[in-house]
Amino acid sequence: MSLLLHLQLFTFCLALSQLRFVASHQESGDSHCEPDAEARIVAEFMPGFVTLDGHADDWGDINGFDFPLRPALDPDEDKEYKAGKMTVKALHDGKDVYFMLQVDGDYVYSKGDNYKCPSVALMFQVGENASYHDMGGCKELPGTCNNKTCRGHEVDIMHFSIGNSIPGRLYGGNNADRIGLVDMFAWNPHCRNLDGIGSAGNESTAMNDWKGAWWHSSFTTHSGYVEEDNPYASSGQKGTYYFEFTRSMRTMDRHQQDVQFTIGQSSKFSAAFWYPIDGNPWHSSGHYTVSCDWVPLDVTPGSSTHVKVASGSSWDAAAGFAFLISVVAFCVSIFVGYRVSKTKRAIPFTPIDHL
Repeated sequence: MSLLLHLQLFTFCLALSQLRFVASHQESGDSHCEPDAEARIVAEFMPGFVTLDGHADDWGDINGFDFPLRPALDPDEDKEYKAGKMTVKALHDGKDVYFMLQVDGDYVYSKGDNYKCPSVALMFQVGENASYHDMGGCKELPGTCNNKTCRGHEVDIMHFSIGNSIPGRLYGGNNADRIGLVDMFAWNPHCRNLDGIGSAGNESTAMNDWKGAWWHSSFTTHSGYVEEDNPYASSGQKGTYYFEFTRSMRTMDRHQQDVQFTIGQSSKFSAAFWYPIDGNPWHSSGHYTVSCDWVPLDVTPGSSTHVKVASGSSWDAAAGFAFLISVVAFCVSIFVGYRVSKTKRAIPFTPIDHL
């Protein structure tokens, strides 16, 4: 098969995947939902706490928020995802921001078929006018939507499909890796593009800034899987899916396509989850979201208390030690002087003429 045919096949598959993803975000406009006013994620400054491997052990002491998962197109409480809630956690180290998404669910995995495997997405507001509803909310249609007509409606999207992904292995983080973990931007459900591509134009500028890994609690091997280990566990086992992601807080974006995180400020985000209920491929009405509107994400600065205490403690210890040495030296000098004065003998004077 020629290289050209390979490229055409890849383009067709990618377009098909995007079409199904777009359809899954098309809203009917008939639903009504009140978001939880208390829903909020705080990404604290916690450098060196987590390793990006899909495992949740190192996230145990980090607070998150438990979101009920309801259908995005019909957020009725009676139609919630039955297996449980999605727990979202976040932190940052001053350079990168990290996310952990935890969702209970029986283990299902069909290699090569993303629609028969769980899938997750994160969406962030980029443009000031970008709404949660209709994926940015620009009213333009394909052919007229571009970075001028839809300016201010940009949203940043990270979508991770695990059908071709090995648990515990990293995906994303480069231009070529577009299959499992995809970095996109959109103005509305009909105007979506891979990051760096679109009316801004050039595929050579595309960059997948996200990295991610996934895991399931039913796995018994922790030393690492390879593709030949598929399906990695028995289907139907009870447990929890873990999806872990990271991205630099600031990117090299020049086209208003990436959210830029700033310490001390808030961003707006949402998360989505697809699951093949009863083994059926997920479809346009089958994805759940954590809220029916944007959820605040606070990126907090590092506490200076620990630095000041540590610095003050070091200074106090050094000053105290120096003072102690000074006191000891002073006491020793007095003692030596006293001993010398007690043992001093007068040297007899002998006139020179007696020599």
